[in-house]
Amino acid sequence: MVSLSKTIFKAYDIRGIIDKTLDAGVARQIGQAFGQAALAKGEKKVVIGRDGRLSGPVLAAALAEGLQAAGVDVIDLGVVATPMVYFGTNVLGAASGIMVTGSHNPPDYNGFKMVLAGEAIHGEAITALYQRIVDHDGSPAASKGAYSTHDIRAQYLERIIGDVKLARPIKIAVDCGNGVAGAFAGDLFRGMGCEVIELFCEVDGNFPNHHPDPAHPENLQDLIRCLQQTDAELGIAFDGDGDRLGVVTKDGQIIYPDRQMMLFAADVLSRHPGEQILYDVKCTRHLAPWISKHGGVPLMYKTGHSLVKAKLRETGAPLGGEMSGHIFFKDRWYGFDDGLYSGARLLEILTREADPSKLLNSLPQSDSTPELHLHLNEGENVIVMDKLRSDAKFPGNVQIITIDGLRVEYEDGFGLARSSNTTPVIVMRFEAETPAALARIQGQFKSVILAAKPDAELPF
Repeated sequence: MVSLSKTIFKAYDIRGIIDKTLDAGVARQIGQAFGQAALAKGEKKVVIGRDGRLSGPVLAAALAEGLQAAGVDVIDLGVVATPMVYFGTNVLGAASGIMVTGSHNPPDYNGFKMVLAGEAIHGEAITALYQRIVDHDGSPAASKGAYSTHDIRAQYLERIIGDVKLARPIKIAVDCGNGVAGAFAGDLFRGMGCEVIELFCEVDGNFPNHHPDPAHPENLQDLIRCLQQTDAELGIAFDGDGDRLGVVTKDGQIIYPDRQMMLFAADVLSRHPGEQILYDVKCTRHLAPWISKHGGVPLMYKTGHSLVKAKLRETGAPLGGEMSGHIFFKDRWYGFDDGLYSGARLLEILTREADPSKLLNSLPQSDSTPELHLHLNEGENVIVMDKLRSDAKFPGNVQIITIDGLRVEYEDGFGLARSSNTTPVIVMRFEAETPAALARIQGQFKSVILAAKPDAELPF
C-alpha cells in the first residue's frame, strides 16, 4: 500500500509514479473524493477513461470503485484518448470526467486529468481533493453508485468527420509513438478521405520505439524519415494521450504549435472577426501581430492546459493554444484541447493548397530554441524564480512581462524563464531575429540566472 502524498497533486492534474506515489489504493481515495466534490456540485454521473499505460486497468478499476463508494454513477469509456473523455462530458449527460493518463511522462508514471461540472480543475481545486481525502474517514455513502460501460468511439469519430471537410484527398504519415491516439487516428483520417501511413500506432504502454511527445525534435525523426522515403505530403504526430499535436512538413521542417496557431487563428477569425485569441507565454512573438493583422485581439496568458481552458471560458474566445501543443477550439467544437480534432482542422486548411508544406514553411518565424530545462531540487525552482523576478536587471530597451515567470521582450527577440508547475524545473525559451541576437539574449539570461543560483547547470 502506497501512502497518500501531497506531492502528486500538481497544478493541472494528479500525477505519480506507480507503486511509489500512486497505486490502486490512492486511486480509490481520489475517486471517492472527486465523487463527493461532484455531488456537491449537483453532479450524479462521472465519465472515466484510460490511456494505454500498463497500470491503467488497475487504476481505472480502483477509481471507479471510489467514485461508486461516493454514491456517483460511473460511465466507463475504456481505452480512449483524453479528448474522448472530455467529449463524453459534453454529450453523455455527465459534465464531470476523469481520464487515467500519464500523458507524455515515462512508462512508470500515471495520473488523472479531471473535469468537474464542466470545468477543467486546477490549482486549489486539486489541492482541495487532497484535503477532502485527509478529512474524510473513507466510509462509503449510504447508496453505492452504478457502473456502466459505453463505447464512444463511433460517436466521436462521426462528430469530427461530419464537421471537418477536406478540399481534396491527401496522403499523410501519422506517428502515435505507441500512445493511445494510435487506436483512433488512422480510422479518423481515413474516414475524412486521407490515405494514411501509420507509424507506431499499436498501443503499447512500454513505448518501445520512441517517447510519445512531439514537443521534442528527437521524437519526430522517424516521421521525418518516413516523409523523405514515401510520397506522403505531411506528417502529424500525437502525444501519449492524444490531446497534443505535432506537425512536420515534406522537407522535414517541424511546425511548432505557435506557428500552427497562426493558420488556426486566421481561419477562426474569418468567422469571428474582432474576437480574442489566447496563447501562452512560450509562444513566438510573431503570433500577436499575426492575430492583429487577421482582425483578432491577441491575449497572452499563463501556461497550463487547465488554465487556458478556464481563461477560454471566461473570455469567450473562439480559440486558444499553447506552445506545448494543446490547441483549444471553441469554434465548431467544445473548447477542450484535442490533438486529433486539431489535426483534422489543420488538414481542412492545408488541403485547400496544392503544396501544404510551402504554406506551412511560409509562416513567420525566427531563430529559436525548443524548451530548455534547468533541473533543480524539489521546491528550488520556485525560490530561484522568485529571486529572478525581484532581482534580475536587463540592459537596454526591454519590456518585462510577469504574467507567468519572466518574459523579456527585446526589439529583436525574447527570452523566457518560468517555473514549471509540474516538476522542479525552470523552463526557458529564446527567440531572436538573428543567431547573434539569440546568443546575446541567452547570455543576458545566463547572467541573471547564475546571479540567482551560482551553481546552476544551464543547458545553453
